[in-house]
Amino acid sequence: MRDIVLSNKTYKLEQDPYIYRLQDVPEPELFREMFPYTETPKIAFNYRRVPENMPEDIFITDTSFRDGQQSRTPYTTEQMVHIYKLLHKLGGPAGMIRQTEFFVYAEKDRRALEKCMELGYDFPEITTWIRANKQDFELVRSIGIKETGILVSCSDYHIFHKMGLTRKQALDKYLGIVKECIEAGLRPRCHFEDITRADFYGFVVPFASSLMELSRESNIPIKIRACDTMGYGVPYPGAALPRSVSGIIYGLQHHSGVPSEMIEWHGHNDFYKGVVNATTAWMYGASAVNCSLLGIGERTGNVPLEAMVFEYASIRGHLNGMNTQVISEIADYIRYETGYEIPPMTPFVGDSFNLTRAGIHADGMMKDPEIYNIFDTEAILGRHPKVSINNTSGLAGVAYWVNEYRARRGEEKLSKKDDLIRKIYDWVTEEYENGRVTVISEGEMIDLYEKAVDQS
Repeated sequence: MRDIVLSNKTYKLEQDPYIYRLQDVPEPELFREMFPYTETPKIAFNYRRVPENMPEDIFITDTSFRDGQQSRTPYTTEQMVHIYKLLHKLGGPAGMIRQTEFFVYAEKDRRALEKCMELGYDFPEITTWIRANKQDFELVRSIGIKETGILVSCSDYHIFHKMGLTRKQALDKYLGIVKECIEAGLRPRCHFEDITRADFYGFVVPFASSLMELSRESNIPIKIRACDTMGYGVPYPGAALPRSVSGIIYGLQHHSGVPSEMIEWHGHNDFYKGVVNATTAWMYGASAVNCSLLGIGERTGNVPLEAMVFEYASIRGHLNGMNTQVISEIADYIRYETGYEIPPMTPFVGDSFNLTRAGIHADGMMKDPEIYNIFDTEAILGRHPKVSINNTSGLAGVAYWVNEYRARRGEEKLSKKDDLIRKIYDWVTEEYENGRVTVISEGEMIDLYEKAVDQS
């Protein structure tokens, strides 16, 4: 039976007398009632709600060079170094982007890692993700890395069907690997793969408890990354495990004794819940959320790092030193220097993010940008609100485009009744009356404007 202890968070005596032990089942638990495979996954509720418990220190970690590189053309060494510099600049002096992880198998990745270390930045701290063997431990230690990620798959889908092990065999194997990591002088970060399909009380809690016991014995912190590998996690209060994000974070803390600073959430966006799940993890006790720039990652992607910058600011009321204008700099670099095509509707970074097409919206923007712009995008992201000219833009849309273009050139604003604007509007109208169906490009609008000015 566990002792009654005074909580340093609630300042009440707390007791959890039940110690969860490994359930070494003969057959895998696949939660077929939730994951029927031939149907849409089901969300079950048991109405067990856990208290919010947001840590004082919450922060972001990055996986752009690891998970982010698994789903796109790999970055060159030079590109990785430049993006690392931008991450440092975005995270600010408080190190809000606390860590970033690298592969170490390819020569270009190792060169990039070493060049980034030579910069001497405290943040983001460089960590790695490696195969769980002694050779890889020695490799990263020789480079000077202090922490490394280790894959420890925890659902029966992986334990039984991928690795062909029992739960007991998997637990013993994982603990042995973590011990070897510690013996090599590294801090382990255990990636609990597929935690949202795992038997939480039958495997996850006993395994996490064993890791915390090992941490106490060795006096080495052992971090747990809760990986929502398939995006099955849900943020809803009262949702049942293993899909409940709040339940997972609460359980790791209260049943396994994992401190907040050692809990990291890693989500995917398969069901459009990546961002809200990450925020939920923060709210219920995880200090870190693991993200990738622009959400680039396996399948539908990871939690977008830039989204969590704004989630932090929304929750805390400040940016803690983060420089949000660097987000646009990062997006432009990835778009133009690495050849990655950013979907135009992507929040904060897509070409259409703060662009309006409807004339009635443009009319409102002319009167007050705050009516249709989510915040001062020019001040916060270095991106002025834009309009796109098409058959629905109307006179107001053309006037907004012209005045935004004139403002960039230091010229005075024109009334939408100005003859120059009417001339451009008449040309646009004629284009669509003659059967045009495409948006009028920025280049066309500039040429049209210059010709109209010359003819004035």
